[in-house]
Amino acid sequence: MAREYVDSTSIDWFDFDARARALEIAYASGGVYRYWDVPPRVCDQLRAAESKGRFVNEIIKTRYRYTRVRPPQR
Repeated sequence: MAREYVDSTSIDWFDFDARARALEIAYASGGVYRYWDVPPRVCDQLRAAESKGRFVNEIIKTRYRYTRVRPPQR
């Protein structure tokens, strides 16, 4: 996996492991979450999305189970 830093107010970076179909997202809040069983095409759509935060809220969070890797930092 290689972190891809993005221009977003809600997301700092994401990592995608195609072999494991795991998408890891670091939010601006400091929290890091790993989403499971994400197809590579969905990661490509995230990469191309005009609004990364909206895409994550509407597509990723509603369809894929997740594990919290690191809680948000307050």
